[in-house]
Amino acid sequence: MAQQHSLNVQCFVKKDFQSIFVGENDPRLLYVSEIRPDASAHPRVMHAHEDFVEIILICSGSSEYLIHDKKHYIQPGDLLVYNAGVVHDEISGPDMEIGSYCVAIGGLHMPGLKPNMLLPDNAGYVFSSGKSFDDLRILFEMMFRNLSLGEPRAEAFCNSLMHALLVKVLTVTDGGEATAEKPVEEPHILGRRIKEYIDRHYMEPITLQSMGEALHISPYYLSHVFKEMSGYSPVQYLLRRRIGEAQTLLITTDLSITRIAEMVGYDTQSYFNLQFTKNVGMPPNKYRQNYIVAQKEQTESSNKKRKKK
Repeated sequence: MAQQHSLNVQCFVKKDFQSIFVGENDPRLLYVSEIRPDASAHPRVMHAHEDFVEIILICSGSSEYLIHDKKHYIQPGDLLVYNAGVVHDEISGPDMEIGSYCVAIGGLHMPGLKPNMLLPDNAGYVFSSGKSFDDLRILFEMMFRNLSLGEPRAEAFCNSLMHALLVKVLTVTDGGEATAEKPVEEPHILGRRIKEYIDRHYMEPITLQSMGEALHISPYYLSHVFKEMSGYSPVQYLLRRRIGEAQTLLITTDLSITRIAEMVGYDTQSYFNLQFTKNVGMPPNKYRQNYIVAQKEQTESSNKKRKKK
């Protein structure tokens, strides 16, 4: 006999349901990005965001990313959560094209955590989305599509979707419960000290010798310990940190390229241009121009769509 199915199915919300977005915890969606695989050939080099959280969904491609003080292998289906202040180096290029979505969220005050932290420091950064991948991808896609097309009330609609996204992310990450950290060995503690020093002083004219003097370590041992921890020599890390900050300044300010080069520790613009091109795949003026053109085209598209309506 054929199994009987109800014509109508109704699901009820629990009466004791409480939103986590109350009081000071009032998250705001800042931007949504779709990074196509071909666009990732020009990577966003090592950087951090001091006043918002970034959430990234990897849709295609694989690579090694340096996040905080460790390299992580990322692959399709991975969910990356960067609290404010977490340095991350999203390594990609012509041979490692990564397709992903990214959202930036400010105004987070999760219970028991510092502002603009979604997860505890020791909860990790990379999570497998598993069976939640399709739901997450749909949420990212809807936010990006509505904002890029300038749909009516897109900001309000996408801000609500962002709330749903945060709840889903907390589900994937087990609610952000802190996990017990493994004991950190002495060389890694020293590696973190070196990293913290570079992160504080990377815009200054520092050298391997001056780092060693400041930290009371021989330059040789300093370089060995840091590369064991991060995969980069201190000088390579310093260079990528400067280029990443330059990218931020290029897309968020109208400062001249000469001034930006000075601000991130370069004496000459020509040498800055050389290093920027080597690490990003295009010179700084073209990088800025591409960003501005993309933003302009998106605005014009949104305005045309509104006029038609």
